[in-house]
Amino acid sequence: MARRRSERQCLIFSLCLGLIFLSGFFHMKNKKISKSPKELLMSSMPCRAKTNVMFLKTHKTASSTVLNIMFRFVERYNLTVALPADQLVHLGYPKTFLAHFVEDFETIGQNYNIMCNHLRFNPSEVRKVMAENTFYFSILRNPIPLLESSYIYYKDTVPAFRISKNVNVYLASPLEYYYPENYKQNIYARNIMWFDFGYDNNAVANEKYVQAVLKDIEKNFHLILIADYFDESMILLKHTLCWDLDDVIYFKLNSRSQDTVQTLTPESKERIKTWCSLDWKLYLHFNQSFWNRIEETIGLTLLEKEVNLLRTRQKELMETCLLDQEAVGKDYIKDKALLPFQSGSANILGYNLRQDLDNRTLRTCQKMVMPELQYTSYLYSLQHPHKKRKRLGLPSLWTSSQEKMQLSTPN
Repeated sequence: MARRRSERQCLIFSLCLGLIFLSGFFHMKNKKISKSPKELLMSSMPCRAKTNVMFLKTHKTASSTVLNIMFRFVERYNLTVALPADQLVHLGYPKTFLAHFVEDFETIGQNYNIMCNHLRFNPSEVRKVMAENTFYFSILRNPIPLLESSYIYYKDTVPAFRISKNVNVYLASPLEYYYPENYKQNIYARNIMWFDFGYDNNAVANEKYVQAVLKDIEKNFHLILIADYFDESMILLKHTLCWDLDDVIYFKLNSRSQDTVQTLTPESKERIKTWCSLDWKLYLHFNQSFWNRIEETIGLTLLEKEVNLLRTRQKELMETCLLDQEAVGKDYIKDKALLPFQSGSANILGYNLRQDLDNRTLRTCQKMVMPELQYTSYLYSLQHPHKKRKRLGLPSLWTSSQEKMQLSTPN
């Protein structure tokens, strides 16, 4: 009996060892064939579009085009947008953002879906307005063309730009024109992106400080796009937010005519890297993370395919909507309700729409080309019909009755 019991115990022990071995084998096998993040993304079940989104609108970074995309998304899904209070067109900028800069924050509370107008980022106050599951993203641009663009656009309003002859003269000796004590007037003249994210644009760019800020931004934002690769950015945004291709289709807005561009000397380009060293380090860091994100999720092959689809769809819409098939100078814009805000020495371009469009197509095309201030005012009148309309000094596209009709008309 004892011997038989011993044999039975040995058999059970052997079976246990076998099961352990097999479980280890299958574990290793499964581990070996586990999918990469890219494969998991491609094979996963359809995702749900994110509708709680905060976009930090930085300056001179193609952000007006992104804002138009966001506003059209708001209308398509009947969402609530955190708009500037009263007659403001920015959310308190350049002041650091406070929740009461948002219209009706006291009554609506943390129930806004979208926030995308200009503000100086202040995470604790933004979170008072936006839901806990909000997706945060922003966009950066190479500081070299950015500074030249800022110089032209803010030539008449920024003291450091106003008193210098041209952008190359300014960069040859910026401290002759830029006085830190006038930083509120000169914010566009140095490290403007750093300032928009809520940090000191005159800080010393020591490595420890810069790395701390970069980590802080990574903690607060889920995604940083790159304006220099705008179409690629839109495809990455589409995938990340689980949006449709038509959600990220765009016409380029708030661009300027080429004859207002000042050519930077090679010396000036190098000086920008030093003068705007905080922005330069910010850009280099997130440009790298942008392409890493592309590789880890979409992959370059699919990216190229979807960029081509985006451009094809954009071309189709331009042929449908636009009279001239391209943007035109301010003096050639026929409908003054679609005239973009003009600033400094820049000639901000706009669009003329075809005259043979049916009403539905016309509305779609109008919203594709609607400048930032007009679209902000339009959404404000829809969302806050009992408030006084924002005064822009421009003709309205639609009457109040037409705007009310829009509320009940699907896009």
